[in-house]
Amino acid sequence: MIESESTGVVVGVRDAGPRAVRLCFSEPTRPFPEIENDLMLDFCVRARGEWVSVEVSVRTWAGDGLDSFLDELAEDFRGWEGARTWRSLEHDLTLSATHDPRGYVHLTWGLHDRPPSEEWHFETTTVHAAGEDMRNLATEIRAFLVTDS
Repeated sequence: MIESESTGVVVGVRDAGPRAVRLCFSEPTRPFPEIENDLMLDFCVRARGEWVSVEVSVRTWAGDGLDSFLDELAEDFRGWEGARTWRSLEHDLTLSATHDPRGYVHLTWGLHDRPPSEEWHFETTTVHAAGEDMRNLATEIRAFLVTDS
């Protein structure tokens, strides 16, 4: 489930019940606005549910190709073997994608504490229909990455 809120793009876990978690991508900013054409992009990712409340500031180099990664998953709607992975510049956000035989893509989103402490790590999985659902997610993330201040 993909929604648009005033705070950003929301990716919802398809799992119903008290363990459902929503991921919210928000606050895209350029940390060095004084540098012309700076490609560094920061944003916040929040995971919220009945039993969890975690947020991490993510640093990327022009989004680190997250939208392209999701596009590739959408294009391979017939499936693939094993897991495909993506990570942000400083590994504070990771993504692992698998494709099941029923035609669904399982995205495991990892939120990580920054080095050197790396005291905590949180993961949740969202499930998306291959093809159009993944294409919509890629489009939403692309739109989010270009709405920076």
